[in-house]
Amino acid sequence: MTEERITEVRTPEGDTHTTHTTVISDEPRRGGSGWLIAIVLLVAVVAGLWIFSTMGGAEMAKDDAVAQAADDVGNAANSVGDAAKEAADSVAN
Repeated sequence: MTEERITEVRTPEGDTHTTHTTVISDEPRRGGSGWLIAIVLLVAVVAGLWIFSTMGGAEMAKDDAVAQAADDVGNAANSVGDAAKEAADSVAN
């Protein structure tokens, strides 16, 4: 953007002095805030991925523990069923 200013000054004696001033301004320069925001967002994304992966591992461990407990309950039920069958066979004989 270019701006031209003309200033006219009259002295008490009646003399006129004219001053021409031309102001040329380039596009405003950006600071480093864009890079700072990008780095902060990148760190936030990496931290979020790390947290979710850690929580996902804990969730999988919990699911595995529940599945193992269900298997143990199933095995115990089979053992009780086998014991009941043996007791029934003993009584029948």
